Amino acid sequence: MKNYKSNERLDIRDILDDIENYRPKRRGWTWREKVADLQMDGHTYSDCAEPLKNSIGIPSAVQYFDNLDPQPAESITTEIASGRFEDDIRRMRMCAWHGADHIMVIRTAGQSHYDCLIEGTPQGIGGIPVSRKQVRCHRKALDFIEEEVGRPINYHSYISGVAGPEIAVMFAEEGVNGAHQDPQYNVLYRNINMVRSFVDAAESKCVMTWADIAQIDGAHNANATAREAWKVMPELMVQHGINSLFSHKVGMKKENICLSTVPPSAAPVPCTKYDLPYAVALRDFFKEYKMRAQQNTKYITSSSREATVTHVLNMMISKLTRADIQSTITPDEGRNVPWHMYNIEACDTAKQTLVALDGLLDMVNLSEEGYLPKEVREIKERAVLYLEELLEVGGYFEAVEKGFFVDSAKYPERNGDGIGRKIDDGIGAGTVFKRDDDYMAPVTAHYGYNNVAQYDKNTVNDPSKLIDGCTFEKPEKIIFIDELDKQDNVNVRMEEAEAYRNTNLIKPEVEWLADGTVVLELCLPTDKRTAQFASIEIAKNMNMLNPEVIHVEALHPSEGTRVQVKGKIDFSVDISKLEIPEEPVMLSDNELWEAIDKKPLKVVAATVGEDEHSVGLREVIDIKHGGIEKWGIEVEYLGTSCPVEKLVDAAIETNAEAILASTIISHDDIHYKNMKKIHDLCVEKGIRDKINIVCGGTQVINELAVKTGVDAGFGRGSKGKHVATFLVTHRK
Repeated sequence: MKNYKSNERLDIRDILDDIENYRPKRRGWTWREKVADLQMDGHTYSDCAEPLKNSIGIPSAVQYFDNLDPQPAESITTEIASGRFEDDIRRMRMCAWHGADHIMVIRTAGQSHYDCLIEGTPQGIGGIPVSRKQVRCHRKALDFIEEEVGRPINYHSYISGVAGPEIAVMFAEEGVNGAHQDPQYNVLYRNINMVRSFVDAAESKCVMTWADIAQIDGAHNANATAREAWKVMPELMVQHGINSLFSHKVGMKKENICLSTVPPSAAPVPCTKYDLPYAVALRDFFKEYKMRAQQNTKYITSSSREATVTHVLNMMISKLTRADIQSTITPDEGRNVPWHMYNIEACDTAKQTLVALDGLLDMVNLSEEGYLPKEVREIKERAVLYLEELLEVGGYFEAVEKGFFVDSAKYPERNGDGIGRKIDDGIGAGTVFKRDDDYMAPVTAHYGYNNVAQYDKNTVNDPSKLIDGCTFEKPEKIIFIDELDKQDNVNVRMEEAEAYRNTNLIKPEVEWLADGTVVLELCLPTDKRTAQFASIEIAKNMNMLNPEVIHVEALHPSEGTRVQVKGKIDFSVDISKLEIPEEPVMLSDNELWEAIDKKPLKVVAATVGEDEHSVGLREVIDIKHGGIEKWGIEVEYLGTSCPVEKLVDAAIETNAEAILASTIISHDDIHYKNMKKIHDLCVEKGIRDKINIVCGGTQVINELAVKTGVDAGFGRGSKGKHVATFLVTHRK
């Protein structure tokens, strides 16, 4: 695979090339390492890791802090589920640049019930069909991406369902770094036979242990499923305990066992009163294990703003307690539209919040008396009582049959609405058999007795030696199967979008290359119901195809409604035909301060002619708005409706180096006429070769301004830094 520059788009065919011979560079999970008292741009960080080699900071970092981009000590997850693995690769690259180092690929709907590995790369629904080729391509792409950003990236998917052990083996072979594995998830949420699920889990966990794959459990699904999530906290503790100890007994290191914890409530209930005691209790009970904190999705709606606030509040709980992995849910999860830009928003929200709360526990302490410790103790006691009752009824299987789990009452109360499964029922029931006496498994990382001594006593601790190494030691033994479906595969999909793949044509996209999807946001002065249908009609009149409302929110019962509409466009743009002016060079803050400190600079400024507008010029001048005063430029401000003669005379009297003239009104091209008049007066008074004339306004175009004789024109969107850079770099 070639080395791409950051300004080059990845060529997916480059990744697909020779994929049958690809071998992963490493195996096992990599944790971020906290740097004590990290120094960055004069700031000290207590809870941060090494910065990235290449990254994009949050918008304020890019605009005000020279792309200052500290990386939290917590790993940051992004969840990807578009259905087309080839487009997810580009999303992975974007997310990595925004701080994600845990790329979690969700499996396609229903794959838990596949009883074997699937091959090829069909398109998925609600996720990616996890196959060997898809995993290889993702891991190969991430090998490049992690070199580009300068940090190991952990790749993750699911080891569950009736093909769990087969998937575990494939993941170990292909360098997957993390995976969900929890037999209780199979039982409760996929109705897989519990005996089969736990037997498969033993084998899967053994393989994961060999491959050093970090495991995340599935207990959080209980509070995403229960009617009132904050009431299942004792059950969640028990589920975490069962899977964690099971994994450790199989051989997994405790540092690779991660509890998937989700704050169980959300506003408008007083969520911190539920969420913080639960977080403290969980971390007290499971000190030796890792915590993977995820956002609450039980109470998520189609409002991305609301979801983002929940995300931030949840991360405050993470910082007040502990999170080794901070998962992110796209802020539009409630719409089930996992789009590129929302993955990035979630990564940025996590990064911004965790860095903003840096060193929080160095400044505040959790209360050791009163409400918090009382609630923590109660949650723990209820969990212990829950476990005792589970043992009294005969164990986990019997408790599941009796509907103990995901009951919406606060234990020991019960509502009788828990998920009940039969021990001898479910998918895969009756498929577990006792081994024959001469059963043999000459492979590495097999759970239980391999029974190879009868053939060679020297292979007891190295059973694969009997067959000259299995696929774990000798990956060349892996049988790679390429595409099986002639219609549903990556090559066909790429051919369909070939016109937009590394060409000059572009279309908007949110999920797949050139999908043409756009989002329209409206505020309509009417009630909610009317606004829904009016917005569809507006979108149709704007030539949006197949418009549909994805969010509607009343601002008032009759005065206004906010609506977001999704639709498609059927045209493209040829970027080779665009006239794009060169981007102006911008000096950094330090460069500007140094230049002005070395040689002070004075300017006179005013809004000229009969123009009373002042806001734009004040933003360019005032330090409060990031104006030129910020870097020490001295400004003599003459106000509005200033005659051009007065402005030029003031420049002479103050010995200014530059004239800043603001001119908003453009009737009869009066703005350009005034510019020419300023130039002509400066020539007449003999100062034109000693002074810069800089003019600005919303209707000013630089090329037309320069034609009038002035030195530069700044139009809509210009900031103080643009003007300051020009003044410093064009001194007479």
